Amino acid sequence: MTETISATYDSNTQAKNAVDDLVSTGIPRESIFLVKETNQVKVIMADATEGEIVEILQRHQPSQVSERPFT
Repeated sequence: MTETISATYDSNTQAKNAVDDLVSTGIPRESIFLVKETNQVKVIMADATEGEIVEILQRHQPSQVSERPFT
């Protein structure tokens, strides 16, 4: 099953650093979306990589993380 994990950050710098970290660990760039207006990073991924992605997003101290099925 495919899910979307979203993390909201207090600054655009934190969000961009999270994106850079995800890309550097091998997450495909086309699966990562940065919403600059809300400092939100969204990652579309398979269940198998969920733990790794959540860990990377948490490194950058998000104010909120949510997970939901991708539709």
